[in-house]
Amino acid sequence: MKEPANLDAPVTVIALGGHAISRIGDEPSVAAQFERMRATVEHLMPVIASHTRRLVITHGNGPQVGNIMLRSDLAAESGELPPLPLHAAVADTQGAMGYMIQQCLSNALWESGMHIPVATLVTQVIVDENDDAFSHPTKPIGTFYTEDRLDELRERDWILMRDPQGRGWRRVVASPEPLEIVEAPVVGMLLQTGMIVIACGGGGIPVVAGEAGSLHGIDAVIDKDLASALLAKTLHAAAFVVLTDVERVYLGYGTDEEKGLGLIAASALRRHHRQAEFPAGSMGPKVAAALSFVESGGGRAIITSPECLADALSGRAGTHVVSDQQDHAA
Repeated sequence: MKEPANLDAPVTVIALGGHAISRIGDEPSVAAQFERMRATVEHLMPVIASHTRRLVITHGNGPQVGNIMLRSDLAAESGELPPLPLHAAVADTQGAMGYMIQQCLSNALWESGMHIPVATLVTQVIVDENDDAFSHPTKPIGTFYTEDRLDELRERDWILMRDPQGRGWRRVVASPEPLEIVEAPVVGMLLQTGMIVIACGGGGIPVVAGEAGSLHGIDAVIDKDLASALLAKTLHAAAFVVLTDVERVYLGYGTDEEKGLGLIAASALRRHHRQAEFPAGSMGPKVAAALSFVESGGGRAIITSPECLADALSGRAGTHVVSDQQDHAA
């Protein structure tokens, strides 16, 4: 057995992008997702083997929660079962996807001789039920519907939006700001035992706080990168890493003027973000999450690909977002 986990090592939160679990063109099966995840965890192994960081892993759930809601719709239409609340569907994905990541990572660790326990934690995230996002939902989920079903679907109090690419109509839900990670103290306790923790799956289960601290689920989808940034801040993480499908953030991405960003101060990246340099449906939320972490007093935020993770954590790849004070010191 290799040396045990370093319980004094700084905490790093790694947010897995959707492509780390499934990519466009992959067979939409659980087996295919396991295969993709086995490849992804191989990129985590050098980081774990260094024993220089305590890891928390978060993940998205976009395609998976959509599939669960589609199954729920089909069951409800048949009269066999009542519809599944969206917050419960998010909880379902935390269990299923956490199991997938946990098993793939545990197997890889065991095969390499590192007997480090891995645990998945069901994670609730408090939101404000008066958040403007509930009045103006914009987050599309689930499948596309034809126009002849709109009246029926609206009877369920759904809000539907026409797809700009002409694929039909789609349900849109609120994506409120995450305010508090309920189980963050538990994540901290698990880290102190030497575990690798999988938490905040799919942005966390959205809940609202009632009187005397009671919690109640609410139908919404929380941005997983923003929730991960909040978890990283709460844990006083030294680094927050967002994994995506490119090696770093680019200005003018896909144009002749494309320019990759290496080390950049938060204020400079904020200016680019305000100029709509990063699309809302792709890099925009990742940049916003990195800024949220750094500007709230966090350590360093890194945006890179799984393949470049080890190099990025060594400063040889990726976009590194630091506070203005750190940038001046560098």
